Amino acid sequence: NNYYCIIDEINRGNLSKILGELMLLIESDKRETEKVVLPYSGDLFYVPKNLYIIGMMNTADRSLALVDYALRRRFAFYEVEPAFTKPEFKKYLINKNNINSDFVEQLCSKFNKVNSNIEEDLNRGFKIGHSYFCPNLKDRKGNKKDIEDIIIYEILPLLEEYWYDDPDCVIQWKDALNGALND
Repeated sequence: NNYYCIIDEINRGNLSKILGELMLLIESDKRETEKVVLPYSGDLFYVPKNLYIIGMMNTADRSLALVDYALRRRFAFYEVEPAFTKPEFKKYLINKNNINSDFVEQLCSKFNKVNSNIEEDLNRGFKIGHSYFCPNLKDRKGNKKDIEDIIIYEILPLLEEYWYDDPDCVIQWKDALNGALND
C-alpha cells in the first residue's frame, strides 16, 4: 500500500528545524537505505519508499518563510490554478447549487478578469481561488445568496486589502462583482 502524509501550510514554520534528520531521510535515494537511531528510544528509524509527503502552501501569505533550497530539492512542485475557466467547476456550481448557468458564466468571467488584474498588479500567488465557492460548512448551502455573501464578506474585503493604496481599483472591482450578482 501507499501511504500519504499531508502537511497543510508546510511553509509556516522553519522546516529544517521541524523535520531535522528527516530532511535527509525523505530523499528518494535515501529511503529505506539510510537509517538513524532515535535519540530517546534508541530505535532505528527510516522512511519507506511507499510514504508520500504532500506539502501544501499558500504562496500569497507574505508572513510565511520561503521554502529553503535544501527542502525545495526534496519535493516536486505543482501549482493549482483557480478553476474559474474549467467547465467541470462551472458544472459543479450549476448542479450542486442549482444556480442558473448564465449566472455561473458571468461569475466565472468576472473572477477571471479579477484574477488577471491581480496577477498583473501583484503576482499570480494572490489570485482568488475557486475554493471560496465550494461550500463545506453546514450553514452554507451554496445557493446564490451564499455566493453573494462570499463576495461581499470575504472576497471584497480581501480586494480592499490587496489594493489598500488604490481605492479606485477597489471601487471598480466592487462595482463589477456587484454587477455580476445583480445581472
